[in-house]
Amino acid sequence: MELALLFADLRGSTSLAEQMSPLEFKHKIDAFYAAATETLIDGDAFIDKLVGDQVVGLFMRGMAGEDYPRKAIRAATNLVRTVAQKAGLPVGAGVHVGAAYVGTVEGTSGVERDIAAVGDVVNTTARLASAAGPGEVLLSDEAVAAAAFDVSGLEARQLALKGKSQPFSVHVLPVARA
Repeated sequence: MELALLFADLRGSTSLAEQMSPLEFKHKIDAFYAAATETLIDGDAFIDKLVGDQVVGLFMRGMAGEDYPRKAIRAATNLVRTVAQKAGLPVGAGVHVGAAYVGTVEGTSGVERDIAAVGDVVNTTARLASAAGPGEVLLSDEAVAAAAFDVSGLEARQLALKGKSQPFSVHVLPVARA
């Protein structure tokens, strides 16, 4: 199915965890999850995963409406800002649009099952989030086109994403903490 994906993760979580007890770090992750899930739900996302220091939101036409790519960009901006304000944590995010398999995946025994989005667009979005700096949302050209998003005045970057054979074009949407 065609969808917009939003991956967001904390910046510097390894060094942050090193500076505090596991319980203190758990409270930081809880604050991140709370702010991120609230923002994703408000943005009409299907929350795919909360794992480690990362969240994944899926924006599908059937749930988010016809403007699902624009909602993904808005949610990414709101998520980065909200997590900084409410949890005091730096986040980077990526938004990409394309076709992915969304449905049940299972292990060989047929007992281990999960709902997941899989495919190149999913992997690429994860790489975008990893490449984003604190307070940045990286928008793929596909996301920009699908959302008819005005990128005039935004920095353009060419990224060498791990596992990708070609450089990848993005626009950098800086998010103010205000």
